[in-house]
Amino acid sequence: MDEREMTFGEKAVGLSFNPSGDNLVHQIKTQFATAIDEMHALRLRTDSAEVKRLASVAITELQGAQMWAVKAATWRD
Repeated sequence: MDEREMTFGEKAVGLSFNPSGDNLVHQIKTQFATAIDEMHALRLRTDSAEVKRLASVAITELQGAQMWAVKAATWRD
């Protein structure tokens, strides 16, 4: 069975990297990947340089928020 290619958002959040197989980590990454894919699609379909820039900033901020969310989900005292 052929696997589909990962979306831009899935690659951006490292969806395939989850060594512990934590379901919450997968869920968090999937949700952020969806938001990143939406911003990436906006960036591709607009002719506005400012919209492209803002979408790129949003993608960067979403990646950072995703990493912090995974950190929170996997924190061990």
